[in-house]
Amino acid sequence: MLYDVRLELHYDYEGFVHGDRHLIRVAPQSIPGVQRVVASAVSFDPRPDSETSFVDFFGNLVTTISYAGYHDSLDVRLSARVAVEDEHPPADLSPDLMGLQRELATLWTLDADSPHHFLAPSPRVAFSRAITDYARKSVERTASVRAAAMDLCLSIHRDFVYDKDSTDVNTAPLDAFTLRKGVCQDFVHVMVAGLRGVGIPAAYVSGFLRTIPPKGKPRLEGADAMHAWVRVWCGLHDGWLEFDPTNAMLAGADHITIGHGRDYADISPIVGVLRTSGRHETKQSVDVIRVE
Repeated sequence: MLYDVRLELHYDYEGFVHGDRHLIRVAPQSIPGVQRVVASAVSFDPRPDSETSFVDFFGNLVTTISYAGYHDSLDVRLSARVAVEDEHPPADLSPDLMGLQRELATLWTLDADSPHHFLAPSPRVAFSRAITDYARKSVERTASVRAAAMDLCLSIHRDFVYDKDSTDVNTAPLDAFTLRKGVCQDFVHVMVAGLRGVGIPAAYVSGFLRTIPPKGKPRLEGADAMHAWVRVWCGLHDGWLEFDPTNAMLAGADHITIGHGRDYADISPIVGVLRTSGRHETKQSVDVIRVE
């Protein structure tokens, strides 16, 4: 599948901003066997006084920008063409939970893709007994790690309500779990917390999702969205597989990856510091267009 992706993040500041510095993670990355970035460009308005780029520990593409002068708005724009592989997942050859623990014990690597980085609590994902017990039910009624991950994915989709007004970017997994409401970020954090709680490595994935309008309805400009899903280590044979609890499915050809980390804090689209007074408003527009 070949896609053109366009993203715009717009910030309106109530007061003038100056001396701000930001880390931007919105550009998709090439992943062997998963997706290939044909072209990609990130631009800013106003133009930054300083702009650099680097690849972080987990392999995510990061652009750094800074401003010395005053401005009252900021636009971040991404334009990319990405080819995504449309492959069916392999047969489930993952071990059960005890087998997974034995396989983990044989791995001594701590490189960026090591499952050991995704077993412990992280800045946005704390362990809780309630979420761990919820995930343990999925382990008890399945025979493999992959099946347990899919069962938990389906359970969250069944038991939780998508409600964009119920949570915000700082909502803790336990709060979203108690509410049984939230958005994709919340569902991912709950699933990650649950899997790690029972000893299954799980990571947070950020990216884009192509949405298909109802039959007979036109596609709306900007109607697609930034999205999040879960990366689960299913053993030495199956490796990392990705699950989308918001949509009750394995991630597939309509999922375009920006990158991954331990939780949202590692792969948030923009983070930084600035000098200003007052509030700001944010608007987001995303288009994911299939190139026929």
